[in-house]
Amino acid sequence: MLRLTELTLPLDHSEEDLRQAILAVLQIQESQLLAFTVFKRSYDARKKNSVISFVYIIDVELANEEAILANLSGKRNISRSPDTHYYPMPMAPQRLQSRPVIIGFGPCGLFAALILAQQGYRPIVLERGREVRQRTQDTWGLWRKNILNVESNVQFGEGGAGLFSDGKLYSQIKDPKFYGRKVMHEFVKAGAPEEILFVSKPHIGTFRLTGVVAAMRQEIIALGGEVRFESQVVDVLIDDKSVKGVALANGDVIETEHVVLALGHSARDTFRMLHDRGVFIEAKPFAVGFRVEHPQSLIDKARLGKYAGHPQLGAADYKLVHHAKNGRAVYSFCMCPGGTVVAATSEKGRVVTNGMSQYSRNERNANAGIVVGITPEVDYPGSPIAGIALQESLESHAFALGGEDYCAPAQLVGDFIKGKASSQLGQVEPSYKPGVKLGDLASALPGYAIEAIREALPAFGKTIKHFDREDAVLTGVETRTSSPIRITRDRESLQSLNTRGLYPAGEGAGYAGGILSAGVDGIKVAEALIAAMREDFDKGVLV
Repeated sequence: MLRLTELTLPLDHSEEDLRQAILAVLQIQESQLLAFTVFKRSYDARKKNSVISFVYIIDVELANEEAILANLSGKRNISRSPDTHYYPMPMAPQRLQSRPVIIGFGPCGLFAALILAQQGYRPIVLERGREVRQRTQDTWGLWRKNILNVESNVQFGEGGAGLFSDGKLYSQIKDPKFYGRKVMHEFVKAGAPEEILFVSKPHIGTFRLTGVVAAMRQEIIALGGEVRFESQVVDVLIDDKSVKGVALANGDVIETEHVVLALGHSARDTFRMLHDRGVFIEAKPFAVGFRVEHPQSLIDKARLGKYAGHPQLGAADYKLVHHAKNGRAVYSFCMCPGGTVVAATSEKGRVVTNGMSQYSRNERNANAGIVVGITPEVDYPGSPIAGIALQESLESHAFALGGEDYCAPAQLVGDFIKGKASSQLGQVEPSYKPGVKLGDLASALPGYAIEAIREALPAFGKTIKHFDREDAVLTGVETRTSSPIRITRDRESLQSLNTRGLYPAGEGAGYAGGILSAGVDGIKVAEALIAAMREDFDKGVLV
């Protein structure tokens, strides 16, 4: 199979146009083209007033492939296709009795469980939240009725924090074994649209993700796994620096020597428990800021020019960064085209924002986090879990600024830049539910963050025209951009540095940032766990 790159066609081209372009590039007859598959389709909108075209990467099956490749030798856009197939680990020995336990059922836990189940290891998944349908109802309880369920919300429950998001499925991680393709194929098999396999920035959206996640859970169960909801782990049993089991809030104890910690970034009580148990943890950088909202039409026009609104392009996105004079980096985070700002707290008396889009991305506003990077050495030195306390203090203050009813504090961009409180909205209507309370966000973040964002917004306005428009809305606070800790693991075995049998994984452990990277990390950890279990079995430890 050969791969063609940099194949460019007009936006409104037909399937036949694509076929003829392949024939022309390869200089072959139609009879020699046996089949072709789109590996990736993207577009370049950097020159918005020029022609925007689709750019393809195509895999082709050919008759007389060797001769054709030899004839085209030297062309940099034609090469052999890499092997992107997923090669599973060996099946579990029939006499294997020990069952691995997975704590958390977000994207990382989901794929760790799926791989283990597919290979016959019958994993037990423990999820503190509720199954996806019930969880959705609980989440709407906060958004519509100001009622928070601390164990079933945007952060906790089947699907993890990624469920109530834009459903983005792209990442900049290094993936030499193409585990990301395995993630995509499993999503499609469970009901996701097939286009996620080839579009450059695939996404699913919340409503579709709920069905996909539920279907994958059913496969895990059908293969012998268990998924236990409303099962919060309150202790990890450790003896002689090795895992021996886990204890649940209901008093149950599950004995096991292999535990995957697929915690989300909001499992603060579990982080503190692990720290108390002596599991090696270190502080890591994260970011804090606000959500900003603009009319999606403004972003479309700025990014796509005359092609704004083109049905083949959809809602436009953006990615921005500014290095402020005070040394801080300000950047856009988790940009959600045609989406909404959502209440994302998991703790009483605190306000947290996040962004979410449906598959259609057809809501009125675009939103993104505008966040400032912070580091433990400078901003929260001392304990490795000190970043958690910083997040909590900002979220508690945001709750007070919002009126102590889970409404969020907000301010117009123009007023924020001028340093004056807002009292009336303009044309941009904030989407956050339960609602916003206008005022002054100056006290919502540390002074260095406020200073950096005030400098960044006009700078962003030079990149995206009117980004700093007076009536764009800032909503606070965005604090859970990533985990403030890393549960450090050995690079080879992927086990905790000081606790054998404990596999820190995914976003909460500091090894992923988003659905795709978390899913990939779940696969990696499942494979490492399988290798360890088979080694123990071969030694006669597990019979």
